[in-house]
Amino acid sequence: MSSPTSSLRDYGAAAPHGPNMTGHHVATQDVDIRHDMTEDEHSVFHAILHPDDIYDADGTYWADLPMGKRIKFIGAVDKEEATKELKSIGSMIKKDPLSPIAFYFRNMVLPGAGLLLEGYVLFSIGNVRPLLQDTFPTCWKTFEVCNETWTQAIDYLEICGIIVGQILVGIIGDWLGRRWGLIQDAVIMFVGLLMLTAAWGTTQNGWVICYVWSLFFYGVGVGGEYPMTATSGMENAIGSGKVSTKDDRLHRGRKVTSAFLMQGWGQFANQVILILLLLIFHHGSGNPPYSKVAAQWTYRMSFAIPAVGTLWLVYYRYYKMTSASKQLMLSKKKANVTGYDSKSLKLTITYFGPRLLATAGAWFANDVFFYGNKLFQNQFIAVLTPNNKSVMVGWLYNLINVGVSLCGYYLASFFIDNKLYGRKWMMIVGFMADFILFVVPAFAYDFFTRPENIHAFQAMYFLSSFFNQFGPNSVTFLVAAEVFPTPIRATAHGFSAAVGKLGALLAAVLYNYITTQQKFYIVPWFGLAGALVTWLFLPDTTGLDLKEQERRWSFIRAGHEEDYHGIAIHPKHLSVWERMRGVGKHYDPVKDYAQKVKEMEDEWVSYQQGKISEKQRDGLEELEVPDEMPHHVHKYFERKTKNSGRTVGPEPMMRKRSPESSQEDNEKVPL
Repeated sequence: MSSPTSSLRDYGAAAPHGPNMTGHHVATQDVDIRHDMTEDEHSVFHAILHPDDIYDADGTYWADLPMGKRIKFIGAVDKEEATKELKSIGSMIKKDPLSPIAFYFRNMVLPGAGLLLEGYVLFSIGNVRPLLQDTFPTCWKTFEVCNETWTQAIDYLEICGIIVGQILVGIIGDWLGRRWGLIQDAVIMFVGLLMLTAAWGTTQNGWVICYVWSLFFYGVGVGGEYPMTATSGMENAIGSGKVSTKDDRLHRGRKVTSAFLMQGWGQFANQVILILLLLIFHHGSGNPPYSKVAAQWTYRMSFAIPAVGTLWLVYYRYYKMTSASKQLMLSKKKANVTGYDSKSLKLTITYFGPRLLATAGAWFANDVFFYGNKLFQNQFIAVLTPNNKSVMVGWLYNLINVGVSLCGYYLASFFIDNKLYGRKWMMIVGFMADFILFVVPAFAYDFFTRPENIHAFQAMYFLSSFFNQFGPNSVTFLVAAEVFPTPIRATAHGFSAAVGKLGALLAAVLYNYITTQQKFYIVPWFGLAGALVTWLFLPDTTGLDLKEQERRWSFIRAGHEEDYHGIAIHPKHLSVWERMRGVGKHYDPVKDYAQKVKEMEDEWVSYQQGKISEKQRDGLEELEVPDEMPHHVHKYFERKTKNSGRTVGPEPMMRKRSPESSQEDNEKVPL
């Protein structure tokens, strides 16, 4: 049965096994058996509909293979891809030794530049506080001249601003487009940094109030970065009809996570710059006492430096990211939607409500861990160095902690696309590791805080930072965009991130009223809860072509969910809850194969009959539609329509062919 709203090629064809050039390759699975096709036509359709990175030579999906064969198949695919990438890097180095650095900067650093700046400023608050407490003790420590509530509000209002930005910009991103959301975020963050640099008051308390509201304003831009970076990175990974979906399936998670890990580099850069600024303005010494002038210069310059980078980001997003909204616009065009797709929002809540619970609930549990870890790192370092009076020592310990976190970020980007591990297991293992690493010292706090055992305590704390990045902190950012359809992706991601920040807000409030040991008593259970929510409600989209997921969405939106039989409802890609509810009961590779062939035929006939105007066709070709179908596909549809008595027009999708070009045409499977 054909799709009610679209066809297979709306979502792009994939990497081929290769045509049957030798005549020895025969598809053996029943899914390929069609008596109305020649052997060569069988081979070409098999290549298009069974890409060799997720199907074996017989057309069996990787998740349907027995475990032994599955491991062997996945290992072979990964080995081939790794070899290809290493050869590509070698060729780049041979041509230009600096080209791999330029490639990394273009494809990983630039997409995550907003998160780099966000990580720099967001976590600078906790880094700057010890310096301000030491330099202005009557305001920041004893609260003789400043209101204690306002100093605490620095943590609260910053997070509130982030929540506002996540929800507001998430909706705007699905309404007006990803590009305008990205530009708006950069502008807000730039103005916010100017406010932070110039924050002042006639009294110290007035300065604190100005500082707090500047952070709130900046937080709105930070919040918007989450849904905008995730969705634009996701849709750039998928491509606008010019990028192979094989690349999407094999490296989508790595591309998005590589942008996200720039947040870690932002934290690292902030700590390094603060150390250097204090050494510069404190006459080369990091030891107390610190003068008010040195503290003010250090504090203000630490915000002025990223303001320059953020201004450049405004320019880059306005002039260089003109195609950021293409996937969204194409999706809206297919659904005949011009504004906000409220119908998709209702359907998402109806069909994907448990997924929303998983992404939001897991993010909430993670942020209690992540931000709680950051908020009380000074208290933890004080346990490690009980007689220390220097801000510099605390900063150096934090630098080590950030370095450990960066290792977790990078390891996550390497393993997140591995089909044998992937997103879901990475998140569960990360949550459980953090649970164990906090439970153990909670019930043996006195033992681990003794001088002879302090290094074991330090190791557990640093490992908790590692597993937080090599687990829930990286995965939540990815899956909150990945498991939802394009029209509502930014909204769902923004909502999930906002619920996550409620976890950060909980930690910010709660940590003001409990001791360090009590924090270890309370926090671990959020890790256990996060693991349970993930296991029950989160699907595993590792290795799933998101264009196939969008194909399923077209059936849901048209009210024909039961007519979809493809891999997007394979049990491997459904949550435990969805499997219990019977969502995957319509999965049928044989029916899906026939359905995809019929969808291709419907589009072929549509083009041949000239149902799409030249202007519309040009617009679609720019986005997704290939220039031509393989010769054998064209001949099969031509013969079939002729036998059925259907009338078709000229052949606008076929170029002139000569006998010499026959073999070349056979090899040209659209990517």
